[in-house]
Amino acid sequence: MSVAAKLAAGIPQSLLNELKAQGGVFEEDLLHGLSHLPTATQVEPRRAVLSMPEYHPPLADRAALRLDFNENTLAPSPRVFAKLQSLTAEGLTIYPDRQSVEAIVAEAHGIAPDQVLLTNGVDEAIHLMACTFLDEGDEAIVNPPTFFMYDVNITMMTQGLVKVQSDDSMEFPFERFLAAITPRTRLIIVACPNNPTGTTVSRHDLLAIAKAAPHAVLMVDEAYFHFHGESCMADIGAIPNLIVARTFSKAYGLANLRIGMIAGDARLIRFLKKVSSPYNVNGVALAVLPEALADQEYLNWYTNEITAGRERIYAALTELGVRYWPSAANFVLMDIGPRHKQFVDTMRNRGVLLRDRSTDPGCEGYVRITVGVADQVTQGLAALRASLADIAWTPAEGMHARRTGAGDRDYE
Repeated sequence: MSVAAKLAAGIPQSLLNELKAQGGVFEEDLLHGLSHLPTATQVEPRRAVLSMPEYHPPLADRAALRLDFNENTLAPSPRVFAKLQSLTAEGLTIYPDRQSVEAIVAEAHGIAPDQVLLTNGVDEAIHLMACTFLDEGDEAIVNPPTFFMYDVNITMMTQGLVKVQSDDSMEFPFERFLAAITPRTRLIIVACPNNPTGTTVSRHDLLAIAKAAPHAVLMVDEAYFHFHGESCMADIGAIPNLIVARTFSKAYGLANLRIGMIAGDARLIRFLKKVSSPYNVNGVALAVLPEALADQEYLNWYTNEITAGRERIYAALTELGVRYWPSAANFVLMDIGPRHKQFVDTMRNRGVLLRDRSTDPGCEGYVRITVGVADQVTQGLAALRASLADIAWTPAEGMHARRTGAGDRDYE
């Protein structure tokens, strides 16, 4: 649309209001000059919505080996599928009962039912945290590179998003993070393990952050907990400003059903429940979740497959001279360099999907591979070797090697 056509459509009233609010020496002249144009009549959203970033994950055309989205790459527990087949047509007509399943989830995690809220995935949990605890002018702290939905939800509520960037080691910048806490800080989100890096923050440091900001809520996103093992879940009763988020999309394999949880002090959970819809989680997800939780044998088998596969990927990348970051999650971030897109496209042509993370802060040239079960790792590594050969890639192309010089390479 041309500029003339846009002007003919009218000037948004919100823009005129903003001009009047800002004032200035030219305010009256500008308003007079624009007075002959019509005022737009279309509805405008809040200014925060206009300015907030958008998240568009590349979900289309994924008929290949899915080593791109950190999903369970195989299947949930067989007990989940059996429960799905037992659901009745009449059952689909009934509003879902979240509370009874929250009691089961609480027992499975050794906490009280009033300390749990089931959510429509961790995505909704992040949304609820921002809506519940942030006003305009408040500050929220995150540690990029990390899950982009933190940015999306925080900036919907406030422009006070504070980013404490990791350096290329991808280690958590604990001292700088503590220094970023101010009296205006109201929400802190730390992913442990982090995505897309797979790096972790010690429980000791997380509790120190909570202690340093008693006026703020600390949400520890433990989406990848099952591939790591260390958790703050046992601390929620003793730390009144601590929230722990978990998803059932990863190790449990329920990504399509959209179910997660947040656990914390009962007082905080009551506030979050006020903001949440009472029917936020669908009844199919609620019906199968107890079965997934009960099948510990399957969960152990799957997580063991992933941790073994992760070691195989490390070994292959080391052999090929591809720098990577040791991960506590079900994926590995690797340094491909300027030809990252060509590499990802070549892998797709060989039937394997990877996730290019080059647009993430501090991740230029980096690509992430999800760890599957044994035969999927075999297939993925075969494609990786062939794709690097297809594009005649060399270790000197990695971003680290380009920065430090070919004689000072460190591939791990």
